[in-house]
Amino acid sequence: MKITVMTSDEQFITLDVDPDESVENVKALLEVETSVSLQQQQLQFNGKEMRNSDRLSGVGVKDGDMMMMLSLEIRVNNDDLRLNPDGSAVNPSAFQQHIRRDSRSMAQLLQTDPAMSQALLGDDLERLQNLLRERHQHRMEYRRKQEEELALISADPFDVEAQKKIEAAIRQKGIDENWEAALEYNPEAFARVVMLYVDMEVNGVPLKAFVDSGAQSTIISKSCAERCGLLRLLDQRYKGVAVGVGQSEILGRIHVASIKIGHLFYHCSFTVLDAPNMEFLFGLDMLRKHQCIIDLKENVLRVGGGEVSVPFLQEKDIPSHIRLEESAKQAALGQGPLAESSGAQDKNAGSASRSQNPDYVANAFLIYIQGSDFEAKVTKLVELGFDRGAAIQALKLFNGNEEQAAGFLFGG
Repeated sequence: MKITVMTSDEQFITLDVDPDESVENVKALLEVETSVSLQQQQLQFNGKEMRNSDRLSGVGVKDGDMMMMLSLEIRVNNDDLRLNPDGSAVNPSAFQQHIRRDSRSMAQLLQTDPAMSQALLGDDLERLQNLLRERHQHRMEYRRKQEEELALISADPFDVEAQKKIEAAIRQKGIDENWEAALEYNPEAFARVVMLYVDMEVNGVPLKAFVDSGAQSTIISKSCAERCGLLRLLDQRYKGVAVGVGQSEILGRIHVASIKIGHLFYHCSFTVLDAPNMEFLFGLDMLRKHQCIIDLKENVLRVGGGEVSVPFLQEKDIPSHIRLEESAKQAALGQGPLAESSGAQDKNAGSASRSQNPDYVANAFLIYIQGSDFEAKVTKLVELGFDRGAAIQALKLFNGNEEQAAGFLFGG
């Protein structure tokens, strides 16, 4: 329906809105048309003020009706907007409200400083104060570096120590410029990457499955297998140790069970791990078997060459306990690089990097070892003069056959 809004300076603005539109959204449209911030608007209909939460139809507004927009002057005490020596606000609430009313400043902050914009839009004033202090420290550090650079320019050119400092300053400047360019052209690189999860059913039980093209095997935890009614099918002859970043005990293998992806059923086999931090991982073996495509352009997993497509879950749809585990794993990676995925027919962009954690063994280097005497076989081959890693790979290649592995290594 169409409504007409008359402003306090006698301008007439026609808007095409839904009858159930909220008053707050109408104010947002008027902010674009009039440059009067949403907080400074007061909308009246039939002489009565309308609240932001009201619906147009709820207050009796119909097609062709007219309403009045009044512009409210908001007076701000400048003392309330002052900052303390540490960068925090003297009156954080007044400071927050003042910035909120400036739509241009908020739009810029949303682009350049999402953390600050979220703090300004949120209710946690202590978080806002901490961010203001942090930004103040960054500014002070930047000024200190500038002063050091000026001092180095006037330093003795034959002073070896001064030249080393100049070299370090030039190198750091290049790093800072590279960081600033990344903020401008590649800001998403600084955001936390959400791992790839899809909805699946295993033996009729719905699960959030982690899709990991860098994991060698499809893995299910003991507790998850029990919940899905599959633990009775566990073949303990396939006991062993999973070695990757850390290690975990392999309890055995479930040779075949049905999984439902989308509206179709597929046969799947699982390695069962005693890994409480990991529930279900859809690995490279089943990705290959069912001709899966990780399509990051469309953000879907295609199965069976495309006969089924299921969307990757948004962060809000991933259970909180899984998100917390991922955050802990990523925090543990602060001192080391991420393991790159090998990709399983990844389309356009390639698969995501995976977090590493000593208890999280389903990574790109997952080695699954059969038989309780495997370590003894590795030791024998090492005693013959072979590298331990080569011995493990050879035994894997020949399914634990010690003689064939030795022959292969001697022949190499």
